[in-house]
Amino acid sequence: MIADGRGVDWLVVLGSTGEAATVTDVERHALVRQAVELARRDDRRIPVVVGVGHNDTERTCELAGQAAAAGADALLVVTPFYNKPQVSGLVAHYRAVADAAPGLPIIAYNVPGRTGCNITPEALRAIWKIDQVVAIKESSGDLRQVARMCQEAPQGRAVLAGDDDLALAGIAVGAQGLVSVCANVVPTETRRLVHAAMAGDLPLARESAALLAPTMAAMFAETNPVPVKAALACLGLATAQVRLPLSPAEPDTWSQVQTALADLQTSRRSGSASIGRLPERVAVPHDTSALAS
Repeated sequence: MIADGRGVDWLVVLGSTGEAATVTDVERHALVRQAVELARRDDRRIPVVVGVGHNDTERTCELAGQAAAAGADALLVVTPFYNKPQVSGLVAHYRAVADAAPGLPIIAYNVPGRTGCNITPEALRAIWKIDQVVAIKESSGDLRQVARMCQEAPQGRAVLAGDDDLALAGIAVGAQGLVSVCANVVPTETRRLVHAAMAGDLPLARESAALLAPTMAAMFAETNPVPVKAALACLGLATAQVRLPLSPAEPDTWSQVQTALADLQTSRRSGSASIGRLPERVAVPHDTSALAS
């Protein structure tokens, strides 16, 4: 997304789509270093946000310090998973992370479907009191909660949509951007949707959302990032391999991904879309079992 100039506003490394839960420390260091180098190449200055969330506060603080030392511009900090902390524990957790990386902006990450912990609007009011927490990635899937968070956000703080299929609706109720899964596959069209929505260009935003809807559905046909890896493999950009306990995409998912990408290619040729480079023919492996190794 960075190297070919197709356009992203910022780069998130080691989030859910990046399989952060199963990367090694050595891989983590290499990924952050390479992302920062790419973001600074050729006089570019693309902000790099590094995911450092963990269910152990001490470990989260350690990762935050490492990311800061490596040149991260901000931290993405998911709520502690499995522990199910109380509001007081959540606030203490984020305050500890802020202390571990002084001055570095923090984006709280709310994804209760994965963590078992929901940052409610009431909890967020307490978390906003930590100066370094400048935004929240809101992935609860609850538009009413998104709207309330937007209404109550203090000046200078941002609520970011965290669900691609709610991007347009989220921005309509006050979200100030999107942390996207689909942008890993179709960055140009995802950016077009977000910028149109932010600019109040409803016709273009609706057109972009409708165009991307099949791709959005395909990217969540199975657990993220399994379909994303399949799509990137179709595009010749990466392998479809994922690490256990995830397994490669099922044949039906490959078919759905292939159809979505082919439809986008058709739209591109007709002039109704500009999705960047896609191969003339989208390839899908015949034997997906080989991708599990």
